[in-house]
Amino acid sequence: MSKEYEWKLTDLKHVKPNGLKVFSTFSCGGGSSMGYKLAGFELLGNCEIDPQMMELYKKNLTPKLSFRSDIRDFNKIENLPDELFDLDVLDGSPPCSVFSLSGSREEAWGKEKKFREGQAKQVLDDLFFVYLDTVARLQPKVFVAENVKGMISGNAKGFVKMVIDKAQDIGYDVQIFLLNAATMGVPQRRERVFFIGRRKDLNLPKLTLDFNEQPIPYKEIKSGYGSKLKEKTKTYKRWLKRIPTDNSMASIAERTEGKKNNFNTVLLKGNKVAPTIASNSSFVRYDEPYYASERDIRLIQTFPLDYEFLNASAQYVCGMSVPPVMMKKIAEQIKIQLFS
Repeated sequence: MSKEYEWKLTDLKHVKPNGLKVFSTFSCGGGSSMGYKLAGFELLGNCEIDPQMMELYKKNLTPKLSFRSDIRDFNKIENLPDELFDLDVLDGSPPCSVFSLSGSREEAWGKEKKFREGQAKQVLDDLFFVYLDTVARLQPKVFVAENVKGMISGNAKGFVKMVIDKAQDIGYDVQIFLLNAATMGVPQRRERVFFIGRRKDLNLPKLTLDFNEQPIPYKEIKSGYGSKLKEKTKTYKRWLKRIPTDNSMASIAERTEGKKNNFNTVLLKGNKVAPTIASNSSFVRYDEPYYASERDIRLIQTFPLDYEFLNASAQYVCGMSVPPVMMKKIAEQIKIQLFS
């Protein structure tokens, strides 16, 4: 492998196994799962509600055990394989949009939401506790749960205390880490919160996570072209009015039109680390009227270059996922500090 963020699924056959087993819930297209595999973990399988994401997961990761299921229904399955009761790590990223810092997030708390076709309506802020029900049943040595930065901000702090209290009640000590992927070998400024729980009866040491790798600016990964901006569109007309202080189409619109528009269209600058990929965002290059190429999106998210997106949008799948290299770095430290 030339660069850590530039890799292929076929490279995994060269990774030395570390003897640890992981199972992933809320697995989406497998971002975190690929991170564990890069770190040498044996991936037993996954639980995922979305049929399209499960198709992608199976196509790219060929899991041994796979459950296309609402996690509530997964928790009710009577005859789960014995392997799932002997996990080193249970991984999960419960849907987190209700804790985003954008919009009136508190208004969405406690309400059912159907956020993808083919999925059941769910109270999203309950799912973290449902995930802890899975932890309580399977009793992994360690659990890892990822969420957005907003979960530890403002009124959500009370929710976090409830999470910690429940984890304590089911026998786990929890540490919370706010990590930025840009310090972990990922060419993206992506801040995420990780809850890492250690089973109390094992007396595992506290974990220290401190990453300080060199930032990777966009110009180091930029290649190819996405679609060209159409000259008659508002996006193109705004792009023409950009100045160096602009970071998005919204800032251009506010400066030139007096109101913010195009919130989700972000400018990529060569000398800056790319901003967070979101499932509903678009990346336009600052220096030329083109959207980012699909290869750019893969590398920004550290997705393998041979990952097959089938009929799904690369932007959507990557935006919904944990960057594999980000999870690899965490998984390596879990192996070194907790299991060596």
